[in-house]
Amino acid sequence: MQKIVSVCGARPNFMKIAPLVRAFHARGGIESILVHTGQHYDERMSRLFFDELDIPKPDLNLEVGSGSHAQQTAEIMKRFEPVLVEHQPDWVVVVGDVNSTIACGLVASKLGIGLAHVEAGLRSFDRSMPEEINRVLTDTISDLLFVTESSGMTNLLAEGVAREKIHFVGNVMIDTLLTHRERAEDSTILDEHNLTPGGYAVVTLHRPSNVDDAAVFGSILDALEELGRELDIVFPMHPRTRNNLATLGLETRARGMSNLRILDPLGYLDFLQLMSQSSLVLTDSGGMQEETTILGVPCLTLRHNTERPVTIECGTNRLVEPRKEAILEAYAEVKAHPPDTTRKPELWDGRAGERIAAILASSRH
Repeated sequence: MQKIVSVCGARPNFMKIAPLVRAFHARGGIESILVHTGQHYDERMSRLFFDELDIPKPDLNLEVGSGSHAQQTAEIMKRFEPVLVEHQPDWVVVVGDVNSTIACGLVASKLGIGLAHVEAGLRSFDRSMPEEINRVLTDTISDLLFVTESSGMTNLLAEGVAREKIHFVGNVMIDTLLTHRERAEDSTILDEHNLTPGGYAVVTLHRPSNVDDAAVFGSILDALEELGRELDIVFPMHPRTRNNLATLGLETRARGMSNLRILDPLGYLDFLQLMSQSSLVLTDSGGMQEETTILGVPCLTLRHNTERPVTIECGTNRLVEPRKEAILEAYAEVKAHPPDTTRKPELWDGRAGERIAAILASSRH
């Protein structure tokens, strides 16, 4: 019997942890303990995601809350260590690249407990991104590295990681999407906002490089205003982004854009339906680059780099400099030459969680 402690902490983690917990419970020989660090502490949104994704209630919630990177990471470590001392698991499984990932990984590694990192090997090669630092450090101390795309294998081997530690398993985010896609079709989100399938674009922004700089954020709004002449623009807005909109003096401008609809953050099923019926997605999110690849929706990633190059290789995603002219030029190219939506990344088939469970069940640290 393998005892596995799985960690989630922020909304992107919930979509990744759901298929893992499901696979652990379905497979014999695994005792599964789920820990929520509380890094994202909006109780309504957390509960909604857990309910929609059929994730069992966490066995433990560390209720860490917000703070600087250092404060939050340290607090997670302080609260997570007693959990491992008490339960003495065989493995700790961390997902993604948030502060909870590296914090819990460090605790497990220093206690001599096996550490498995799901979504290992992704690299933007941009150390100004906190997520990149979290990814690199977590991979360095992990005993098992579960990779979503071939670039992850290449990156880890180039960094000197032993080949036997690395397993190409596919993408747990896509497990979740494929599991819930049919349920998402029952969402009434389009009717609620009087949206026509194919007649709108979806926008999400949260990275500091885009939303902390008035000139950059303002230039993106300029592009959205122009796009709004052809499409409705639907912008479920991250709380920090909404705060910055006001702080940077851009709120009045945004509110005055007739075809821009600023929404509160949405649950998973509503957002999946919104994204799947859109004609275009503009984002700086990593996960949405992957989801739009499977949904076949053109995606403009408003960043200078991506840690998910397979989404570009498959044709639906393109990197776009976050300024008005570049965004409008990319949109014109997408309209003139729609991307190939038939190519899908290898092993993005809805069974990544099962593969990970099988490997963990037979692994000894």
